[in-house]
Amino acid sequence: MQFEETLDVYLRARFSLIVISTVEESRAVDAVADVCRKTQKECYAWDLAAGFNKLMGAQALEGADPITALASIVKAADQPAVFILKDFHEFWKEVRVKRSLRNLAQDLRQTRKSVVVVTPESNLPKELQDEGVQMDFALPGVDEIREVLDQLAKTPRLRVDLTPTGREKLLQAAVGLSHIQAQRAFSQAIVRDGVLDDTDIEVVTAEKKTIIRDSEALEFYTATEHPDDVGGLEVLKNWLKLRERAFTEEARAYGLPMPKGIALIGIPGTGKSLTAKMISSAWRLPLLRLDVGSLFGSLVGESEERVRKALHLAEAIAPCVMWIDELEKSLAQGGLDGGTSQRVFGTILTWMQDKRAPVFVVATANDVAALPPELLRRGRFDEVFFLDLPTLDERREIFSVHLAKRRRLPEEYMLDRLARESAGYVGAEIEQSVIDAMYVAFNEGPREFTTEDVSRALARLVPLSRSQRESIEFLRDWLREGRAQSASYQEVADASSHFVPLEIPVQAS
Repeated sequence: MQFEETLDVYLRARFSLIVISTVEESRAVDAVADVCRKTQKECYAWDLAAGFNKLMGAQALEGADPITALASIVKAADQPAVFILKDFHEFWKEVRVKRSLRNLAQDLRQTRKSVVVVTPESNLPKELQDEGVQMDFALPGVDEIREVLDQLAKTPRLRVDLTPTGREKLLQAAVGLSHIQAQRAFSQAIVRDGVLDDTDIEVVTAEKKTIIRDSEALEFYTATEHPDDVGGLEVLKNWLKLRERAFTEEARAYGLPMPKGIALIGIPGTGKSLTAKMISSAWRLPLLRLDVGSLFGSLVGESEERVRKALHLAEAIAPCVMWIDELEKSLAQGGLDGGTSQRVFGTILTWMQDKRAPVFVVATANDVAALPPELLRRGRFDEVFFLDLPTLDERREIFSVHLAKRRRLPEEYMLDRLARESAGYVGAEIEQSVIDAMYVAFNEGPREFTTEDVSRALARLVPLSRSQRESIEFLRDWLREGRAQSASYQEVADASSHFVPLEIPVQAS
């Protein structure tokens, strides 16, 4: 309805060229025709194969090719009318067609005629950007997908055996699909066993994963991590727990705004990526990973188009968690790519600031020096957390998590000793020491690995706190200056004047 209201305003304001970006041509054409029907405007659709088609109106228009079609619009009677051009983006590369469309847009300004271009791309040529206005046609929401499901349920000899909860979950699983894709996913689920029931939710989810993967920049993750699978980070966990119900209607009624997101800055291997997965699992929301590297294309405007589509898709799937891993990579090209990385990064920043959809952004970064100051200011993120080297208690908890993960009883190991010996090690290095110890014991028997095996594995590892000491000290200085909140235990978060010193592991003899 918002689209139709906006389009009606544009038509009444006599905008002569309107470009609608969408992959759903049929729905978009129907929406334009519906506006024309309600406002008593004539409506015609043109494509290269069929020429002009009268949707509402009696004028005879010719248009075997783009130039003839544009000329027919100029000659058409000056009365309220809309001319829909399909696939016209294919002709923007032709100089004569582009010039003719520009002339037409200028000639129609004082008339009651408007041209609407329906295209899957939003790369309007520079010559036409001042002449036309661009609109996005959103993917169907829950109510529209419910209509698809209801219509399908009327099919003769079709069994629908959905519980009320299963029905809502099925609809939510289909959010983010186009009208045709949702219809195809439901049909595929029915064909499998002849009935549409609660077990088909996974079929629809799998279809959505395929669609998201085809978007080139987004990946759909099935997060199974629980907060107990992440050792330490108690301050961050408590912060997240307070906002677990933030996307509910109860929170809206109370007056709480939806959280925007968090930035996780810190040392590699301290659990930033794991935290993003943990949030999705704990809040029971879909997890989308934005692959910044995949946003960049070789063609002019391709990168901007990919990021726009990715962000619109995330909004269509909302509420969800969107994980932007290693955000500094979006600026990796510097000024060597003609400013593309800056434009892509600027698009993401603007979206983060202005978004209204319930998309919780989790951005991670290792190199804080590569991030511009405007990124981390309030308004884009609710909080900026720093993930430091784990403390003694956190290291003990991390060992316990990884031992239990490998079906071992943590109490059978000397956790205090291992926590002391792993001073300066990040969580990923602690996990690797357990794995290395298991390999040794497996090849010596196999036998059960021991505390001594893990201790020797720790001694063989060269931790980041030794190999990249200068970089880690820089990051900790950044925290010491009060630019972020520590994600660790509160006594560490409060340690400003008596900052915890960098623990450098001592090589075992």
